[in-house]
Amino acid sequence: MRNLKSALLYTALCLVANPASADNAALEALREGDMRKLAFHSEPMPGSDVAFTHEDGSEMTLAAFEGQYVVLNFWATWCAPCRKEMPHLEALQAELGGDDLAVVTVATGRNPRAGIDAFFADIGVENLPKHTDERQNFARSLGVLGLPVTLILDPEGNEIARLQGDADWASDSAKAILTTLVAGDDS
Repeated sequence: MRNLKSALLYTALCLVANPASADNAALEALREGDMRKLAFHSEPMPGSDVAFTHEDGSEMTLAAFEGQYVVLNFWATWCAPCRKEMPHLEALQAELGGDDLAVVTVATGRNPRAGIDAFFADIGVENLPKHTDERQNFARSLGVLGLPVTLILDPEGNEIARLQGDADWASDSAKAILTTLVAGDDS
């Protein structure tokens, strides 16, 4: 019993000494289903200032999303798990997307515009951006090695969590995590 009390006291002191760990502990408690693959970082990791291509053909960086939480998804037209995941990302954007949160999709590698358009039409996705990173410089700058990969960025553009593989981003767990993040920023 004494060891248990000591362990609890030690854990409480660690959480008080490191508020980020306390926040992460609360967020990790919300992880269920596919969201169990979501790994929160103990400290925010720097984002990237490497440019990628906006769907209109212009260059852009993550600075365009400053002030918002970003669910940043890297995908490709040839990626079967991406096909399964995209409708979930679209549902998340439809429900939670706005001033505080944006779902940003970036097709990385060789994904011709006609292929991207056909991919979105085939799976019925209409409200996600068709940004690209043909040379994969942007993806590499963030350590993206396989697809799909989804990063959660804080309003300053720092990576706070990462999920390798596909996931149901429209699940109650995903929405609870993201709603908690945004609400915590408002307090």
